Amino acid sequence: MQENPETKNITFQDFKSEVLNDYKVAVTSRECSLLGRREVLTGKAKFGIFGDGKEVPQLAMAKAFRDGDFRSGYYRDQTFMMASGLFSIENFFAGLYAHTDLEADPMSGGRQMGGHFATHSFDENDDWKFLINQKNSSADISPTAAQMPRLVGLAQASKIYRHVKEINAEKFSNDGNEVAWGTIGNASTSEGVFFEAINAAGVMQIPMVMCVWDDDYGISVPAKYQTTKENISEILKGFQRTETEAGFEIITVNGWDYPTLIENFEKASEIARKEHVPVLLHVKELTQPQGHSTSGSHERYKSKERLAWEKDFDCNAKMRQWMIEFGIATDEELEVIEKEIKREVREGKKKAWSAFITPIKNEKKELVAILNDVAGVSQNKVFINKLKNDLISIDEPNRKEIFTAARKTLRYVTHENNSEVAKLKQWIVKMTKEIQPKYSSLLYSESKNSPLNVKEVVPAYSEASEMVDARIILRENFDHIFGAYPETLIFGEDSGNIGDVNQGLEGLQEKYGIHRVADTGIREATILGQGIGLAMRGLRPIAEIQYLDYLMYALQIMSDDLATLSYRTLGRQKAPLIVRTRGHRLEGIWHAGSQMSGIINLTRGIYTLVPRNMTKAAGFYNTLLEGDQPGLIIECLNGYRLKEQMPDNLAEIRTPIGVVETIKEGSDITIVSYGSTLRIVEQAVKELQTVNINAEIIDCQSLIPFDLKHDVVKSIQKTNRLLVVDEDVPGGASAYLLQEIVEKQNAYQYLDSKPQTLAAKEHRPAYGTDGDYFSKPNVEDIFDKIYEIMLETNPEKYPKLL
Repeated sequence: MQENPETKNITFQDFKSEVLNDYKVAVTSRECSLLGRREVLTGKAKFGIFGDGKEVPQLAMAKAFRDGDFRSGYYRDQTFMMASGLFSIENFFAGLYAHTDLEADPMSGGRQMGGHFATHSFDENDDWKFLINQKNSSADISPTAAQMPRLVGLAQASKIYRHVKEINAEKFSNDGNEVAWGTIGNASTSEGVFFEAINAAGVMQIPMVMCVWDDDYGISVPAKYQTTKENISEILKGFQRTETEAGFEIITVNGWDYPTLIENFEKASEIARKEHVPVLLHVKELTQPQGHSTSGSHERYKSKERLAWEKDFDCNAKMRQWMIEFGIATDEELEVIEKEIKREVREGKKKAWSAFITPIKNEKKELVAILNDVAGVSQNKVFINKLKNDLISIDEPNRKEIFTAARKTLRYVTHENNSEVAKLKQWIVKMTKEIQPKYSSLLYSESKNSPLNVKEVVPAYSEASEMVDARIILRENFDHIFGAYPETLIFGEDSGNIGDVNQGLEGLQEKYGIHRVADTGIREATILGQGIGLAMRGLRPIAEIQYLDYLMYALQIMSDDLATLSYRTLGRQKAPLIVRTRGHRLEGIWHAGSQMSGIINLTRGIYTLVPRNMTKAAGFYNTLLEGDQPGLIIECLNGYRLKEQMPDNLAEIRTPIGVVETIKEGSDITIVSYGSTLRIVEQAVKELQTVNINAEIIDCQSLIPFDLKHDVVKSIQKTNRLLVVDEDVPGGASAYLLQEIVEKQNAYQYLDSKPQTLAAKEHRPAYGTDGDYFSKPNVEDIFDKIYEIMLETNPEKYPKLL
């Protein structure tokens, strides 16, 4: 373990120097906040939310933070980032301006507003960095308290590394001595995921320090409307550990008390680091000098007495007062320091603005020259010159204004064919190709480790291949996975002791231990968050959500955190988490509903895989584990007891992602479906053959990505008809698939009949066999729909059924 420099014996001069350096960081951060607000109000930046009023406790946190530790925080932690050497004045303003250069804004390359902090876990070659040798910050998100589930996983990783010795932890852990530090505002502790995560950490006993920055408000709403007893540590007293019961260590401290803060943060660090006990650090009596954000003023909702108190108890002012009282510095010395810092911040702001605006000005200059040439030869010279002159009049343009001028000019030269117009078109194409990726790239992995690069390995069978319950195929495949990859682990409700509700993990906890095959409480959001945090620290977790409809509890974390992680860090952080669940074709409202339309639209950035059987599912697990992309695998809930043939090469099979499979060839119509519904489609197609209709069946296999080779359109070229069948609500996944096929693959040009969908009714499925029959597509529905399509083609051959 690293030696803590605060415990060394140092001279008063060294101590004085250290305190002064801390104060310089606090003042620098405050000046950035003050000047940042002005940049927003003058229009150079869109929005600002800053860390003023929280500077001093963040200095203490930075002192206790060690290499290898992780932060999972919120948008007021700029002082911590500065004190840790992870964030500069120029970085602050580059983030405020949304500079798309990762060198200027290493936090998110302009994709998130300022105040969202991250470090780089991957280098430019998409290889893991040595996280153990750097201070780490997981990439922030705005939704309140949504950093909490991820925090649980970041802390749990240390426990895994401490107890599972077979893992190669060279880049990730020093015997599990790393602490995960959480930060949150007092009002956000009202969110349900805060309590869920706190409870999970207490149960699991993981090295987590949870810091609550308490300034008595949540935006404009005071604590009395936020928290029972207006005090989060008071109402969590039941979590306090005792000599006989595990729990939290709970510490309260005033946010303006510099020496006591340092002492208590170090205490929290040591408890969590050595004992793997979670700590709640409630930092009270903080202020927010500029209010919640640049959207308004706190003078509107705070009394004169409160505002006066905040001025007196401002943490920077109190630290300054303490320094003078204890002879660390004089008022005059501090005034000199403060004046110099103001100058440094102004200079840093100017450099950041120049670095941001200069390339955009160059793009404007280049386009103005082209527009001038186009106007010189165009019949619409007057209109083009107006666009050009309007652009010239903008001293500090944004790219929207530049591209708008270029694209509007095209409208005036649609019938003109000359070298000047050609040059304009070339410029638009070239610049779009160059600029668009700055805002759109890396939603999915584009690295050498993308699962899309994994080659398919088909199952091999022999006369000796047994027919087994399909769950056995999953169980044996998971056994291979856990045996071959010590960094893999799985956890969820009933996943451990009983081997999941369908026994796909039967006996594996006994074989691999409770840390790798684990039961959890009923808390889907933090199950998902555990997976994110574990994956961010180099492990390969499989987070099990027991049923598809339970995924709704975790959907916000999937959507806002996991799905956006690669995108919002430009690939410098990744969480290749596999989410395992099961669903489709059961009976009743709760376990039989299909949330696919919500999932595929809210979790873009995560692969959505829908295997029709357990052999395909096993292949998807094997494929994803070779890559760096998160994926959701939805197993067919009614398929575990069906018989499948055990592949001879089970451990080697790889189901390709983004590739459809034709499971029956035909000539009259193409039917596209997925999951359990395919079995119903297959039965309907057999019955259609009795009336001389020969249908082709295509299994989507994966919804996101879908059919990257465009094999469906090749089928439609042959059949000239299309029906998409699924059990989601109308306008859901079937509508998505229709757009993919007809619009993206341009299948419309080969269709002789209207492309159609057949989905479930709008309501959740009613209970019982009849409820399923009258709620979701059944064999007769599919038969009749296809028969009607064929009737339109040849009424004599296919007379009306009704």
